[in-house]
Amino acid sequence: MRAVLRAARRYWAVTLTLVIGGIGGVLALAGAGAAVQYLFSAYALAIALWQAVVMVRRLLRREFGLDVLAIMAIVATVVVGEFVAALVVVLMLMGGEALEDFANRRAKHELDALLARAPHSAHVQRGDRFEEVPVDEVAIGEVLLIRPAEVVPVDGTLLAAHASVDESSLTGESVPVEKVRGELLLSGSVNGPEAVELRATATAAASQYQQIVALVSEAAASRAPVVRLADRFAVPFTAFSLALAGVAWAVSADPARFAEVLVLATPCPLLIAAPVAFVGGMSRAARGGLIVKGGSVLEQLAAARTAVFDKTGTLTHGAPEITEVRTASGADADELLTVVASAEQYSSHVLAASLIRSATARGLTLREAEDAREVATDGVEATLDGRAVVLGKFAFVAAHAPDAVRTRIAPGELAIYAAVDGRYAGAILARDTVRANARRTLERLAALGVRRTLMLTGDARETAEHVAAEVGIAEVRAECLPADKVSTVRGIAERPVIMVGDGVNDAPVLASAEVGVAMGAKGATAASESADVVVLVDDIGRVADAVEIGRRTVAVALQSIWVGIAVSIGLMVVASFGVIPATLGALLQEVVDLITILAALRALGPRRERTGSADAELGERALDRRG
Repeated sequence: MRAVLRAARRYWAVTLTLVIGGIGGVLALAGAGAAVQYLFSAYALAIALWQAVVMVRRLLRREFGLDVLAIMAIVATVVVGEFVAALVVVLMLMGGEALEDFANRRAKHELDALLARAPHSAHVQRGDRFEEVPVDEVAIGEVLLIRPAEVVPVDGTLLAAHASVDESSLTGESVPVEKVRGELLLSGSVNGPEAVELRATATAAASQYQQIVALVSEAAASRAPVVRLADRFAVPFTAFSLALAGVAWAVSADPARFAEVLVLATPCPLLIAAPVAFVGGMSRAARGGLIVKGGSVLEQLAAARTAVFDKTGTLTHGAPEITEVRTASGADADELLTVVASAEQYSSHVLAASLIRSATARGLTLREAEDAREVATDGVEATLDGRAVVLGKFAFVAAHAPDAVRTRIAPGELAIYAAVDGRYAGAILARDTVRANARRTLERLAALGVRRTLMLTGDARETAEHVAAEVGIAEVRAECLPADKVSTVRGIAERPVIMVGDGVNDAPVLASAEVGVAMGAKGATAASESADVVVLVDDIGRVADAVEIGRRTVAVALQSIWVGIAVSIGLMVVASFGVIPATLGALLQEVVDLITILAALRALGPRRERTGSADAELGERALDRRG
């Protein structure tokens, strides 16, 4: 009962129209037929005047819509004495708006659920007790208490021995994840049955879930070009409807024909179908761990002809394992690894985590650098114990150490070169493994119409070609700088282009493609902010899912538009011969509206089961400046 009352209040215009109809029914039973005509006609004309004011305001903003058809249908039915039909048209108009609102609410369910779950407060340790404070006031380094079943408010490292958390709102995976002391807890995940403490590593604004909320809000506020294109159909559709109604009147010499045709000139296929379908597609994408920043992105995904991939952290796992330490003459392997890992402590690159992990596994003690800076796409410069350390790409190191020599690497390996005090110190070799479902993803993209695929990477050509051969990519551009990637993407003729990347250096090229896709499973980066689609799950297969959702959404939107228009035109033609009375026509128009909305809601679709390897495990984020 509460739901009914809530709906009655929300859609008050529909409720009022039904009340007017009920009053009219009572008056008719009482024998006051004239009063019914005056009541229905006056109410219908009042609604027509209200809608006319709204229409004029839109016209002043240069927004032409189909309101004129509904207004003219109301006026025409009142003039010819079809007052019952006039009330039905009003119910159609108000009901159409209510159905559109309901359909949009239904379609945005998953998006709204993400927004509603955003944490607003946190329990922060202040002195010897925990105080509840607004989440925006949490500072990095503060200790927070996360109660059972509570949403983690900010990103932080776990202080308790272990914890079980639900990350389904972030990853789409429903199985609880077990965490141990020192591991990262992402904001938006839900704590398990035991209270735990964590130390904040990011502010609320910089945390994972708040970034997702911002992306969702941006996506929900967008409007697709196909919707604007649908608006443009308003002029020819209105002209056709008025012309057909005028011809029917002129031929029959019966003004009622004019009204009978207009009541069937339904605007819903144009006004409702496309927005509902695109919101539904975005909602379906959110269910699958994809944040799509607008309906226009779904259109571009549907039409995509080329896909370009970064390598590290995208086609590969982005967590290389150190395989060998090769030193220059007289150098010690452990010392070289210690120096390199110590310098990499100040780097966000994926290789930094691998080097530090390898040094720790060998029992080496890392040192604190006197100063360090990361040179984007090239490497790191640091001062350790008064010595100048340079590490990264060969060309970068060779510029500081002329005696540097390239080391031989096997297919699939990569090398991190190092120099100390201007002399070449050696190279550390690492190997990154290809994602198990990378090849299957490319096959799915080809089946969906993406005929050309390329790999762009900053890695050495040998490594890049080895990975490309494993996944089935024929075109490779290796040893690329960010500017090289941008120029390559801009020069591709087969468009639209999808660019899939994962690192800070991918942000420019993601922005230059029609659709930038960021593998953002472990937090928002410059790549995520520049991308049009953010993959919240560490699974390359979701890229093919995004294309599939885009194709289905566009197909559903256009099918709904044209089916609705075709049915409306067919009924109008029949009505022009005087076969359909105005009241029946208005009722049929409601049926057309409902059919159109239900057809558009198909974009929500059943969640398709993906084939191939899931490959959805969550690893360390790869902030790839070199590949």
